[in-house]
Amino acid sequence: MPDLLLLNGPNLGILGRREPEVYGTATLADIEDEVADEVADRGWKVVARQHDGEAEMIGTIQDSYDTVGAIVNPGALMIAGWSLRDALANYPSPWMEVHLSNVWAREPFRHQSVIAPLATGLIAGVGALGYRLAARALLDRVAD
Repeated sequence: MPDLLLLNGPNLGILGRREPEVYGTATLADIEDEVADEVADRGWKVVARQHDGEAEMIGTIQDSYDTVGAIVNPGALMIAGWSLRDALANYPSPWMEVHLSNVWAREPFRHQSVIAPLATGLIAGVGALGYRLAARALLDRVAD
């Protein structure tokens, strides 16, 4: 059964409790279940990881080269996660960048993602639905 990497960065482990007016009320476990449901018919299994540190995220990416694709919410590491960018540049499968909030409607420092130019696509501002949409996009992009 092929694996799909679902990788979340700093502070995303407290979704549901973290600024629900910005990030919504869905927990990370809820999102993981929704993505698993989205890809189940294809026979894919979700391998979900959340790390508050960039080094751990990089290790997960490097250990996941055999996955069919990835959904990555880098959190604030989108702004200056240059090592994360380097790791994703070497990731061999398609991957989607996801953000729960519309980062371009927020503080100016959030308006630039150093990893977005490498992503297969980017979805932002639609809450937890963005993960499901990213999964659909990968289902469409990855050949059996």
